[in-house]
Amino acid sequence: MNRRSFITVFGGAAASWPLAARAQQAAGMRRIGVLMTFADGPPGRSYFETFKRALEQTGWVEGRNVHIDERWGGGDADRLRLYAVELVDLKPDVIFAGGGRAVTALNQKTRNIPIVFEGPSDPVRQGFVASMARPGGNLTGFSAFEPSIVGKLLEALKEIAPQTARVALMLHPDNPGSPLYRELFESTVPSFAMKALAAPARDPGEIELAIGAVAKMPNGALILAPDIFMVSQRDLIVRLAAEHRLPAIYPLREYVMRGGLLSYGADTADRYRRAASYVDRILRGEKPADLPVQAPIKFELVINLKTAKALDLEVPPMLLARADEVIE
Repeated sequence: MNRRSFITVFGGAAASWPLAARAQQAAGMRRIGVLMTFADGPPGRSYFETFKRALEQTGWVEGRNVHIDERWGGGDADRLRLYAVELVDLKPDVIFAGGGRAVTALNQKTRNIPIVFEGPSDPVRQGFVASMARPGGNLTGFSAFEPSIVGKLLEALKEIAPQTARVALMLHPDNPGSPLYRELFESTVPSFAMKALAAPARDPGEIELAIGAVAKMPNGALILAPDIFMVSQRDLIVRLAAEHRLPAIYPLREYVMRGGLLSYGADTADRYRRAASYVDRILRGEKPADLPVQAPIKFELVINLKTAKALDLEVPPMLLARADEVIE
């Protein structure tokens, strides 16, 4: 073989190697769909990146052995339904649903593709699974709610604002988890010697009216139920609570980081990390029907001392000692 022939043969073989490698990589590539109830921005993007990092720790690296198709609903039901159709049509190996409304949209579109969810308050009552221990279908995952949370919120409110006599629950009436949350709230409030009130809100105008009405009540306070729309309006809610000098307790730390008084709830980032472990197990052959739905196991209490001072509220040392994070 002369030198020119050798170069031609060698060069042709070298050129074919990347093609062969890419074909082999594509053949072994798995596909994950992700439907996020959040808009693409804080805090949703942070949770999504937590999910991706946890996936990498189990061996699934985007671009190497897995392709991730992500869609962001921004809390809009119509957009979530549209994106659910898009993801199902892509026929991924598994779909991760971040947030209860994303689960609802996907559950209406497929009974075959495995779905790992994060967020529903009561997956059994909402019809996503047959039972927590044995889901029985194509869905499983991690609930965002534990009944004791409501009592803990009320306990924290009574500690930091002991004069409270009336407490209103602000919730979104269309959230599937709202009925359960309201039932627990109304049954628990009397044990704290307070009167329970409802403050439903579907838009910013109703939020403003509801907070204004609660602020007019003597010794009134506010508790927020978890909801993606409320999270998107957190700056408005926190500002109105401050303007009305209204003690308000929140379900997520995102409110307190923006100036809210206090939050207590299940650690969202922890659920996203745990959800990645279920996605990994499904990609390795396990069935969602055999993976039990898990309740939250990690909770966090966050207190904003600057806001407490502005409201002339003294944070008791025992409450301060229980806090996972204190903002000064």
